Amino acid sequence: MQLVDTHVHINFKDFQTDLDAVRDRWLHNGVTRLVHSCVSPDEFEQIQMIADRFPEVSFAVGLHPLDKNLNTMGWNPEIGDRIKTLAKSDRRVVAIGETGLDFFKSDSKTAQIEAFKSQLRTARSLNLPVIIHSREAAEATREVLQELNAEAPSEPIRGVMHCWAGSPEETQWFVDLGMYISFSGVVTFKNAHDLHESAKIVPSDRLLVETDCPFLAPVPKRGKRNEPAYVLHVAESVAKLRDVQLSALAEQTTNNAFTLFSLA
Repeated sequence: MQLVDTHVHINFKDFQTDLDAVRDRWLHNGVTRLVHSCVSPDEFEQIQMIADRFPEVSFAVGLHPLDKNLNTMGWNPEIGDRIKTLAKSDRRVVAIGETGLDFFKSDSKTAQIEAFKSQLRTARSLNLPVIIHSREAAEATREVLQELNAEAPSEPIRGVMHCWAGSPEETQWFVDLGMYISFSGVVTFKNAHDLHESAKIVPSDRLLVETDCPFLAPVPKRGKRNEPAYVLHVAESVAKLRDVQLSALAEQTTNNAFTLFSLA
């Protein structure tokens, strides 16, 4: 059985002392590929070094909507140019992101939307998928995607709603827009009732799993540092919710990850 953790941050300081042991555990749990997300282009070289060390790691480049400079100084188009240049510089770049909108912790909606649109256009110009972060901003995220798709109807934005926590109605919005939906450890929480229903309605060929480590460790590891090995628990939970065998869920989500991210 193989699994792909489609969203990790193993460059964070949480993993500085034991990354080799962390890798042993993800391999033991059948995690054969990882997609490393990026919250700032300043991380790019560090993420490249991790991919040099672990060949099963592919990665993205982008700017997170809660970036401190974005939220204090606004969007700088030069950052967009840098993201595009970096994305073209390494064949292991498989996506743009993470980008998106987060209205939970920030009031800088205008700057976030501008940065999001720029990165969506970069993804389209490079024929790459986009990794989308959307928190308390589902309607605005939908509107931006609809606007960008209207600009170029023959080249719709493709990508994934990562660490998805939306309602079934919101889930259907993004499925209808052609997006993949990725579930994290939140789907294992017993009180996440709306999310459980969302996990049941995503078409099988649009379904992904992730950890978003080091955040949001799934049950039975909740409260601990999250790590890629724990994507197995996410997959187990999603399989149970969808009433399918774990092996079938693992095969489908792995195939989906290889398709979306064009993994070799």
